Amino acid sequence: MSEAILEVCGLTCERGERTLFRNLSFAVKPGTLVRIAGSNGAGKTTIFNLLTKVYQPTHGTILLNGKDIHDLNTAQVNRAGIARTFQNIRLFGELSVEENVTVAMDTQMHYTMPEGIFRLPRFWKEERIVHERAMELLSIFHMEDLANAKANSLPYGAQRRLEILRALATNPSLLLLDEPAAGMNPSETAELMENIRSIRDTFKIAVLLIEHDMNLVMNICEGICVLNFGQVIAKGTPEDIQNNPEVIEAYLGKQKEA
Repeated sequence: MSEAILEVCGLTCERGERTLFRNLSFAVKPGTLVRIAGSNGAGKTTIFNLLTKVYQPTHGTILLNGKDIHDLNTAQVNRAGIARTFQNIRLFGELSVEENVTVAMDTQMHYTMPEGIFRLPRFWKEERIVHERAMELLSIFHMEDLANAKANSLPYGAQRRLEILRALATNPSLLLLDEPAAGMNPSETAELMENIRSIRDTFKIAVLLIEHDMNLVMNICEGICVLNFGQVIAKGTPEDIQNNPEVIEAYLGKQKEA
């Protein structure tokens, strides 16, 4: 068994008097695509907020590459290798498509403040590298021709794709996608899922995915973790989950008698 890039151990999250989940544990191996499944309010997005340190867990441990991230803030977690998208699109609408990607690369720039102020040769070299990297990322979704367009002028589906590219620009080892296909039509969604698999394979990263359409992700996920009323009721391969009696009863209704 290969070492996990992410290990969630005994995680409990309480919000006021409500327990969103208790004693949650799962792991994500390098290069795998894993889905978190559950009904609305099951705590799926809360898990992403905990992994990115928007919230602190009530109890439990989160290990990234074997290191406890308890004392890291959101920016430090990103630099450590976790990037995410959101249910509600959070682009910089007045910036261009390319600028939305390059802004995520600020920490990768290697010039001093004077070199930036006086536009010295290293500044222009770094700017060229970042531009080329941004165009390379935009090519994943065939968006190079939109590089100079304002982000808020894009169709909804293109904005969704741009948010994924901005997350990729931080060079993550673990990409968190929170309902990336929300609002897309079926053909756009199917294409996006294939692109997500391609991104995983091309960049050799792990992907943790929240997506409601179970049939859609069955063909691209190696693992699924199913939540119900704050508890993990099943973990396994898509085939295991499809045939799991607890999952069938919780989400598909009780099996009919033969």
